Amino acid sequence: MSTKKPAMMARYNASDRMNHWAQAILFFAAGLSGLAFFHPSLFFLSNLFGGGPWTRILHPFFGVLMVLVFTVFFVRHRGENRAIAADAEWRKNGLRLMLGDSKNMPPAGKFNAGQKAMFWVMAACAAVLLLTGLVFWRPWFAPYFPILVIRIATLLHAVAAALLVIVMIGHIYMAIWTKGSIGGMVRGEVSEAWARQNHVLWYREMKGGK
Repeated sequence: MSTKKPAMMARYNASDRMNHWAQAILFFAAGLSGLAFFHPSLFFLSNLFGGGPWTRILHPFFGVLMVLVFTVFFVRHRGENRAIAADAEWRKNGLRLMLGDSKNMPPAGKFNAGQKAMFWVMAACAAVLLLTGLVFWRPWFAPYFPILVIRIATLLHAVAAALLVIVMIGHIYMAIWTKGSIGGMVRGEVSEAWARQNHVLWYREMKGGK
């Protein structure tokens, strides 16, 4: 007995999917290598990168590459992440989605208000991480800054990194919780039923307003 395959629609092209997974890999590489120096109890993570000296060398390069890859994504999708009128109602019901009730959420475009907020927080964190990281990147830039500036930059760097980790945990949680989301980023397409349920405004747009 054959089962009818659900109607599918394209959501992410190959370039966007490659960019997303490159961001994910670099995020974990930069995060784990940074945590190795955050507290002595986490220094064992440096073994993942060949020991302390190599971890110190590689961490800033992981970070710079992560920011560069995200910048490409930012330039491509900043327009789709601008706020629209429907986002206000979605934000009022955001907790409902967190608790698993996705069927009764207000309509959303290609990216809902939560995804848009994550996008802009990521952009802000990436900018702070890059600028502060450059300040205490030895031996290249740190000698040009006074110790007070380096200390402030180090604190801001840690705060931005912690915020980014929290945002990523939420992103991963929602991607797993909303069935079909991960498949869309792996295969590049989602079912029309998924699109109608989770991003109906985008679905209507793709269907010519129907």
